[in-house]
Amino acid sequence: MQMSVTSINEPPEAGSVAAVILPRDAHTVSRSMIDPNSLKVLYRLRQHGYLAYLVGGSVRDLLLGRQPKDFDVGTDATPEQVRKLFRNCRLVGRRFRLAHIMFGRTSLIEVATFRRKPLAEEIPAADDGGLLFAENVFGTPQQDAFRRDFTINALFYDVADFSIVDHVGGLADLRAGVIRVIGDPDERFAEDPVRMLRALEFSARLGFALEQSIPEAIGRCAEQLRAAAPARIREEILELFRHKVAGSVIQKADRFGLLEYLLPNLKAGRPTFDLLRQLDMRTAAGKRIEEYFAMAVMNLEHFSQHILVDMSIGDVHVLANRLLAGHCRHFTIASGVKHKALELLIAFFRLQRGRGKRGEQRFLHHPATAEAVELYSLWCSAINCERELLESWQRSLAGDEPAAERNSNKKVRRRRKKKPQHAGQEAGSEDKAAVDTEDGHSAESVTGDV
Repeated sequence: MQMSVTSINEPPEAGSVAAVILPRDAHTVSRSMIDPNSLKVLYRLRQHGYLAYLVGGSVRDLLLGRQPKDFDVGTDATPEQVRKLFRNCRLVGRRFRLAHIMFGRTSLIEVATFRRKPLAEEIPAADDGGLLFAENVFGTPQQDAFRRDFTINALFYDVADFSIVDHVGGLADLRAGVIRVIGDPDERFAEDPVRMLRALEFSARLGFALEQSIPEAIGRCAEQLRAAAPARIREEILELFRHKVAGSVIQKADRFGLLEYLLPNLKAGRPTFDLLRQLDMRTAAGKRIEEYFAMAVMNLEHFSQHILVDMSIGDVHVLANRLLAGHCRHFTIASGVKHKALELLIAFFRLQRGRGKRGEQRFLHHPATAEAVELYSLWCSAINCERELLESWQRSLAGDEPAAERNSNKKVRRRRKKKPQHAGQEAGSEDKAAVDTEDGHSAESVTGDV
C-alpha cells in the first residue's frame, strides 16, 4: 500500500498513479461519526451528478479515532454550481474561491472545488492576476490531492461507496506516524511558508515524527516566513495554544531556526519553554486560553530578568509596555488585549517582590489579581522555586490566611509629626474649632484622615 517517494515528489499526469482504495469493511469510519450537515451537502451533490468527498483533516482525524474540528467537502462542481444547489450558500474568497453553506447560525460547511497546478503557459503575465488564476484552476481529485500540504491531509472519504481514497501514500504514513510533505519540501515551503509551522504543529498534535527532509528544508527556508501575512501567523500561533502544543512547537521552531521569523520580538530561553508547557497543561485541564495571557507568558522570562524589587510601579509599567509594544505592533493587536497583558506583568511584579507592601489589600481585591496569581503559579512550577511566597498569596486570596500571618504582613505606618504652630495660628485654630462645635461637628472629624 506504500507508494514510492518519487510518486509523491512528482506531480502525476492524469491517470498515471493508481489510487489506493480502502473499502468500507477495511476501515473504521462510519457515517454516524460525520457531521449530519456535511452528509446533507455530500448527498445533494451526489444526487445532482457531482463527485462529493469528505476531505482533509477530518478524514485523518476520523481514521485516528479523533473528533474532527471541521468537516470540509471537496467536489468537481464549480463554486457557482454549488451555489445553485443550496439557497443557504454564499461564495467567499478572491484568491481561493470557496462555497460556504450555512445551517442555522452556528454550523458552516466549507465546499471547495478540486483544483490543480496550472501549466506555466496558462498563467497570465500580470503578477496579481497570475496569482489569482493559479489558485482557481479546477482539476481532478487526484490533482487536488497532490496540491495539498502533507500526505496525511490528502485523504478522501467517498460518500458514494463509503471508501477511503488515497492518491499520495497518506494511509501508509498515517500507520507509520510520519509527517511527509507532498512534493519537494523546499518548493512547497516556498509556495506557502506557513507550512513549515504547520509541519511542527501536526507533529506535536499527533505525536508523529517529521520525515527527515523536513527539518533540513525548514533550516533552508526559514527566512521565507517573513513574507507570510502577520495576521495569518498570529492565528496559527493562537491555534498552537488552543491545541495545547505551544511549548513543544515553539521550542522546536527555535531549534530549527524558525522562531526569530515566527515571533521576531520573542527572547526565549529554557524558562520560557518550560513555562509554555505549564500553560499547555493548564489548557489541557479545561482552562480557556486567552491571547493576553499567552502574551504575558511569552514575555515573562525577559520581564523577570529586568525587574528589581525596589522599582517603582511607574518604572515597571514602562518596562512591561516596552516589552509588549513590538509584539503588538508587528501583529496589530488591539490596545485592550495589550492592556490586559500589561496588567498581568505588573501584577506579577507585585506578587514576586513579596508581602507587606503598601496597597496590598487593595491589590488582593483587584479583579485581575486571581489571574495574576495563576500566572505566578505557572512561573513557580516552571522554575521550581518561590513556593512559600506563592502559597502565602494563595491563602490570602482565598481568605484562609491565619490572623497572625495576616498581621505580620501588614506594614506598620508611623504617625505623622505635627508641624509646630505659631501663636496666631493656634488662636485661629481654636476659633475654627469653636465654630465647628457650634455647627455640630468637631474639629477632629474634619481633619480625621490626613
